[in-house]
Amino acid sequence: MLKEFQEFISRGNVMDLAVAVIIGAAFSKIVTSLVDDIIMPVIGAILGGLDFNNYFLPLSSAVNATSLAEAKKQGAVFAYGSFITVALNFLILAFIIFLMVKAVNNLRKRLEREKPAAPAAPPPADVALLTEIRDLLARK
Repeated sequence: MLKEFQEFISRGNVMDLAVAVIIGAAFSKIVTSLVDDIIMPVIGAILGGLDFNNYFLPLSSAVNATSLAEAKKQGAVFAYGSFITVALNFLILAFIIFLMVKAVNNLRKRLEREKPAAPAAPPPADVALLTEIRDLLARK
């Protein structure tokens, strides 16, 4: 079983997946920072200085705080501003992944077009022999 596990883990696909997960996690942090630190403040400034992360509806009468962090301590809240931010993160990340996949597909298509055609495989020995016999009979 240990040998099978070693073979499984040493396959290229597993290693590629591990690298993709690590790069994806790092890339996710970049996108989160882009949305939280650059895009959402600009949108907030356009809409009058509002911070989307602090948009919430209290679900309990005990909640009277003005910030989301304090409101969560007081009781249940419907934090739709945080959801908008996370949804925007997802859309940006999905669009970037779409662009990456599209670029890879275009590269593959270009490489296939540039690849020279493979030479035709020689016919099997019996087919070649039969062809020779046919040609000899046709000449007589």
